[in-house]
Amino acid sequence: MMTDPIADMLTRIRNGVAVGHERVQMPSSRSREAVARILASEGYVDRYEVSDDAKKPTLTVILRYGPRRLPAISGLRRVSRPGHRVYREADRLPRVQGGLGVAVVSTSQGMLPDREARRRRLGGEIICEVW
Repeated sequence: MMTDPIADMLTRIRNGVAVGHERVQMPSSRSREAVARILASEGYVDRYEVSDDAKKPTLTVILRYGPRRLPAISGLRRVSRPGHRVYREADRLPRVQGGLGVAVVSTSQGMLPDREARRRRLGGEIICEVW
């Protein structure tokens, strides 16, 4: 049993980027898929795929690299953890790297990037920061 699947996902992505892998695989869940969807929409990963295996679906994240094989992701940080939850109101959501990064926020309307949550005036749990 895993106590923090989002931290596991971020660690797999961080390790994959560090050694230059093209893709990373992990067990799939709705929360992991939501984080992968935000990373793909914000341009930090190329895309993600979910296998159709009914018993054990697998989430595959295809990492993005720029010219000279520089990764699009330079940092990942888990903010809210199972032992220490971090909640913020809409007007107190963090601006990651002065607005160059993105914070993933779990709101009442699902997981959203910080810009979208601020625009909709929704606060929530700050899942992670990516830059």
